[in-house]
Amino acid sequence: MKALQISDVKTWKRIDIPEVGKPAAGEARVRVHRMGVCGTDVGCYLGKFPFFAFPRIPGHELGVEVLEVGDGVNNIRVGDRCCVEPYINCGKCDSCVRGLTNCCEHNQTFGVMCDGGLTEQVILPANKLHPTGSLTYDQAALVETLAIGCHAVDRGAAQPGQNVLILGAGPIGLSALEFARLAQSNVIVADVNAQRLEFVADSMGFSQTILLKGDDSDMEAIRKFGNGRLADVIVDATGNHHSMTRAFEFAAFGGRVVYVGITQNDLQFAHAPVFHRRELTLLASRNALSGDFTRIISLISEGKINTDPWMTHRASFDDVIGVFDQWIAPGSGVIKAIIEVT
Repeated sequence: MKALQISDVKTWKRIDIPEVGKPAAGEARVRVHRMGVCGTDVGCYLGKFPFFAFPRIPGHELGVEVLEVGDGVNNIRVGDRCCVEPYINCGKCDSCVRGLTNCCEHNQTFGVMCDGGLTEQVILPANKLHPTGSLTYDQAALVETLAIGCHAVDRGAAQPGQNVLILGAGPIGLSALEFARLAQSNVIVADVNAQRLEFVADSMGFSQTILLKGDDSDMEAIRKFGNGRLADVIVDATGNHHSMTRAFEFAAFGGRVVYVGITQNDLQFAHAPVFHRRELTLLASRNALSGDFTRIISLISEGKINTDPWMTHRASFDDVIGVFDQWIAPGSGVIKAIIEVT
């Protein structure tokens, strides 16, 4: 079978791999139709993502078709169109036993810690496949991105009327925007990239945006949109250690800061004058839960999440190597690139 592999830093390699075998009990064989490209894939390609080693076949945001199921599989049938919950958890560790499957102590994220879906067919645990009904394969590939934002907003426990500040208007920030709006919060989106904020306004119909300048005007802008107050919940989706450190400054007293972006840099922040004095809460947000996937499928099906603005770029499997560097270049305008695998 054809596959695309990231063989080294900024190096793609087209390879042939053996055909997959028959699925074992509890497994399914699926055909990969679509793959969404996300920041994780870009970080892996650039050699900047933790938990990743070369060489690796990427692909964890997937729209797939069920071809064959193993014994004991009841949640899916041959022919089903599905999205993939790519966090392959052990089911036995303390985290899994407590229902925290998203942060399994032995997690193997498909396409990051093990070879993924940028190939024709793969075998997956059947319980990681969620039937998507009438959704397109493009939409199915978008579910995992949305799930990351869903979990982050849930971690922050955003409530109706509360000020929710989202730092970073990339795909994860935009997914958090979707769920903060569904929570009926007063949402504000901030970024240092004017082009991304224009996308938020023009394509997503959202006007409460702030182009961060790194000075006191940022606080004034947050108070302007926040009815004179700072943010009750901050979701930092930048993965930038400077932004993650400064996020505390934007929090109201008793506020909650959620880190959904990832950095390998050390973080330093003022404890007594800001974090302690305001009695802030810091939360990490990793991956998503199974229930997030089924919820998102329903929301898209019901028209409560409009996926049309998301898919900004597209390429066939054969064209990926030629266009990938263009997709990740500054100013490319990519929000979500979709690869047509088969």
